[in-house]
Amino acid sequence: MTEETVRVRVEGRTGVLTLNRPASLNALTHAMVKTIAAALDRWEPDPEVGAVVITGAGERGLCAGGDIRSIHEDARDGGRASAAFWRDEYRLNARIARYPKPYVAVMDGIVMGGGVGVSAHGSVRIVTERSKVAMPETGIGFVPDVGGTYLLALAPGELGTHLALTGAVVGARDALLCGLADHFVPQADLPAFLAGLRTEAPDRVLRRHVRDAPPGVLDANRTWVDHCYAAGTVEEIVERLLASDVPAAGEAAATILGRSPTALKVTLAALRRARELGPLERVLEQEYRVSCAALASPDLVEGIRAQVIDKDRTPHWSPGTLVEVTDADVARYFAPTGGEDLSLAASDSPQEVPW
Repeated sequence: MTEETVRVRVEGRTGVLTLNRPASLNALTHAMVKTIAAALDRWEPDPEVGAVVITGAGERGLCAGGDIRSIHEDARDGGRASAAFWRDEYRLNARIARYPKPYVAVMDGIVMGGGVGVSAHGSVRIVTERSKVAMPETGIGFVPDVGGTYLLALAPGELGTHLALTGAVVGARDALLCGLADHFVPQADLPAFLAGLRTEAPDRVLRRHVRDAPPGVLDANRTWVDHCYAAGTVEEIVERLLASDVPAAGEAAATILGRSPTALKVTLAALRRARELGPLERVLEQEYRVSCAALASPDLVEGIRAQVIDKDRTPHWSPGTLVEVTDADVARYFAPTGGEDLSLAASDSPQEVPW
């Protein structure tokens, strides 16, 4: 019998979803997305289920993202399966954001890419001292998706731009600062916290377990981050970073210069556009267009090859420099897909969550 990739069960008053591919760091597949969506549909009208909890199996983290090995294979074959996966995944991201019952995401350990999508849109987002949260897509020739450009566009100042372009990993305090999480609970307290949810509403359980998060690094770097990343182009951002006398700024510039030039420019445009689009659903629709366009880009296949398949860490981007990526190249990522665009119902404010 095949092992369940998502364990679905009810414990007391809580519906529990456990991503269950620990050997792959719980990377999301299309089947897993469908299983989560079906459980949410089933539990929404169920009066016996007062809240939903999502966690990850194993010791390493909640979820490292989508199954990019499968995306790599599919992109080389035309990308139809990946486009279908993203349609359902982005619908799920929007569903989580509007879910009418408390959706408690335990963002312990590694939470990246698609893992952010199934957690950071929830109404109760928990980080621990082990949390490592990131949207590292530019490193594989891709662009932050799963509502990532929406979340990062809302971060204070230009912190979201910094995280999107560099793919930097942040801990608990910085995730809280950037609006990617709500509460810090020590990892040792998680068993008691989860046990409490079986019989009590999340707000009552939180009062017993929430603590101050350990210090982060981003708040102290706001001055140079906000100045450098406020520039109008990626080229100018890099120039400002290199001109800074802060070592961390130079390190950020070096990281950016190793990313896909096309992905960088599309990411910056997507973030700036996201600030004007309004609700999450409009941004997810934009991300769907961008993601589908990326399937036809040589950088996505090459980035996954270099980082995941061959692991030589030396991707050969095409084009290879920022100056070679034109405005027209970027604009193509935001054009209609040529097939069926994603269309999501939206409201202007988040769903009120009853405690």
